[in-house]
Amino acid sequence: MQKKSILNFLLIFIFTLNTSCGIYKYSDARKNPTNADERITKNMEEGKGFRLGKIGGNKSGGDFQFATSNPMWRAAIAKLDFAPLNTVDYAGGIIITDWFSDEGSNEQIKLTIRFLTNEIRSDAIEVIIHKKKCKTANNCKITKVENKTNSEIRFAILKKAAKINSNDIKQANKKNKKYKIPGKLF
Repeated sequence: MQKKSILNFLLIFIFTLNTSCGIYKYSDARKNPTNADERITKNMEEGKGFRLGKIGGNKSGGDFQFATSNPMWRAAIAKLDFAPLNTVDYAGGIIITDWFSDEGSNEQIKLTIRFLTNEIRSDAIEVIIHKKKCKTANNCKITKVENKTNSEIRFAILKKAAKINSNDIKQANKKNKKYKIPGKLF
C-alpha cells in the first residue's frame, strides 16, 4: 500500500515538473502594456489566449448618473446641511439623517428622503419624519410624523432643485455659446 502511494506521488510530481517547466522567453517590459485589459487584448491578437464566451457576465458597471449632475440630489443635500447624515445612498435613492434635536430637548427627529424619480416634480420625492421621545435612556417611543412639515421640506427641496437646474441650464448655454462653431448645431 505504501509503495503504491509513493509511486502515485512520484508520478504526480514528475507530471507537475514536466508541465510547469518551459523555455524562458525574454520579454522587454517597455513593449508590454501595464494595463491588464490592454495585455489581454494584445495576447488575444497574437493568438496567445482564449476566451470562454461570456462566462463571468458583463463587466460594465451599468448606467449611473453621477450624483453631482442631479439637481434633486444636490438640493436635498444642501437643504439637509443642518442635520447629521447617517445614510446617503445615491444608487438606492435615499438619504437618512441621524437622530438630532435641540440642545436640552428629550425629543429627537430623524428624516428620510426617498427619491422616486430624478425629475423635478411634486411626486419625485417622499419625506418621512420620525420622532423619538425618551423618558429615560432606555425608554423611548418612536412615532411617524405626518403633518405639514413633511410637505414643507419636500417643497423646499423642490424649489432649491428648480433653482439649481435653472443655473445649470444657464451655465450650459453660456458654455455652448462660448465654444460654438459657426454652421454646426450642438
